[in-house]
This record gives sequence, structure tokens and C-alpha cells, in this order.
Amino acid sequence: MNKLGRFRVAFRAAARRAGAGKFLLYGYHRPIGLIRNSIAEGGPIEQVRTELGRRRMEQAAWHWQELEPRPDRFAARVNYLSGEKFWYQTLACFISLQQHCPFRLTPVIHDDGTLGPTIRQAITRVVAWTEFIDIATINSRLDRELPETRFPSLRARRRVYPHLRKLTDIHVGQSDWGLVLDSDMLFFKRPQALLDWFCNPRPIYMQDIADAYGYSPALMRELADGPVLSKVNVGLYALDRSRIDWDDMETWCRTQLEREKPSYLQEQGLTALLLSRQVASALPVEDYRLMPDAREGKAPKAALHHYVAASKRSYFQHGWKIALSCAPRTA
Repeated sequence: MNKLGRFRVAFRAAARRAGAGKFLLYGYHRPIGLIRNSIAEGGPIEQVRTELGRRRMEQAAWHWQELEPRPDRFAARVNYLSGEKFWYQTLACFISLQQHCPFRLTPVIHDDGTLGPTIRQAITRVVAWTEFIDIATINSRLDRELPETRFPSLRARRRVYPHLRKLTDIHVGQSDWGLVLDSDMLFFKRPQALLDWFCNPRPIYMQDIADAYGYSPALMRELADGPVLSKVNVGLYALDRSRIDWDDMETWCRTQLEREKPSYLQEQGLTALLLSRQVASALPVEDYRLMPDAREGKAPKAALHHYVAASKRSYFQHGWKIALSCAPRTA
């Protein structure tokens, strides 16, 4: 038997011993995935630089300059879901937005269950008027508004899929306009379209590079009972929370799980259904950029960057330092 034949025999034997699925996952797919990620992120040296940049950002957050509040003009609130892993990114996102806003904004931070007192103090040291929605309050709202006996799919999915909390935890029991921002975003200049929204609330969203909803277009159209908005990205969106039909949300969630399978992108798919029902409009893609390339990351021209996937390199190596030094620190 030649070498190739012996390799095939050994491969099959190892697969049988480990279970073919696990063998392929840990012996092939996962290593290949890591290699592909490394290439996309610039290689091992750049990955190390990115991680060092992330650590420097987190360390710097403990010492960022306190914002002086501007006089209130009207209630303008920005919602985040955050915790111990992302608090410094949440803070950087808000600072960079407030720096380019002519009126005071209030960050409303919804606890993901890990937001301890030390982190809260670090945030309020910089933004003293921050509002926190603690996990006990969130759980009480959920039990009152989305009881498990009536909403079993949403409640069960929320426990194992933290992304869903951006929908359930932020919006449940609310009847006003809700603007939601992800933490891994930065503002670099006056975001005029977003500032206009504060004066004239309406359903809006930033654009993705493609439809990424986790479920087939046919199922999405069926659930929406019509066309689904294209390229919805949940990094930044706003909707009328009084129009959320939680019974429909339960049906959509259950149907997606039963007809296809759990998806990492389910929260984005559900949000796309909500925004489609409210006929939301897209923010201009040239100013609200998802996954900026290396050139844009080093010299931002857009108002906003949303750093996902390989663009974390620009975020941690360059973005946060540029964003937090490009405007006066009075807010």
C-alpha cells in the first residue's frame, strides 16, 4: 500500500474513533477557519498588534477625560446592551458620538448580566448622566411582558443566544422611539442623518454589505408577508417600539427554529422583519460604513465605522485613538 493509501486508512480510522463529525470539526474545519481568519486579519503579527491595541484601549478607558454636560435641549437617548467584556467599547462609541452632537445625549446601558459596580463607576466617571437598566429590572419586565408560558421560544432562545437580548431586553415594555447602537462602532465627524433623526424620529437602519439574516429568503418573505428590507445591519437602527407585536415575534422566532435551524444571525433577521413592517429607510452607506477597509480605517472619511470581522484590526490599532482625539471633549 502506498503512502496515500495508508493516509486514507489512518484518516478513516481516526474519524471512526472520534466520530466523523467531531473529527472533521476539530481536525479540519476549525484549523482551516483559524487560518482563514488569520489571513483576513493580516497574519499572525497583525493579530498580535490588534490584540495589543485592544488591551491598550481597555486600559486607557479607565483614564479617559470626564465629559462636561451640555445644557439639555430635549430628551435624546441612545440604547446599548453591554457588560464587562464590552463596556470600554460602549463608552468609546458614546464619547465619539457625543463629541459631534450639539446637544446632550443620554446613554442608556442595558446590563447583559455582567455589569458590576466597578465598571459602572468607570463609565459614570466619564459620563456622569449615564442611565443603567440592571438585570433585575430587565428580568422583571420580561416576566411581566413576555411570560414563558406565552412566549416560550423567545425566552428559551434568549437564554442560549445572547444577541437576542438586543431585541428583548432593550425594547420589551417600552412604547417610545428606540435608537440602538452596537458598542463596536466609532464616530469621526458630524453624523448629520442621525442628528436629524433626533429631531424627527422615524424607522432607520444602517446598511450591511449583503443580506445576512440567517434564514432563506423564501422563509423571510413568508414571515414578513411581503418583501423584506435589503441589507439591514443592526449596528445602528431605530424603530417605533409601540408597534412591536411580540406575539408575531414569538411566531417568527419559533418558525425559524422549527423550519430551518438556529442561526448566529437570527437577531438581525428578526430585526429586519420588524423594520420591514415599519418601512424603515436606510442611512447613506458612504457615511455609515460597515467593515471599513484598511485605507478607510487609517484615514476615516465616513461619519461612522462599524467594526466587524477583519475590520477589528483597524478598530483596535487605529480607530479608537483617532475618534477620541478628533474633537473637543465638552459634551
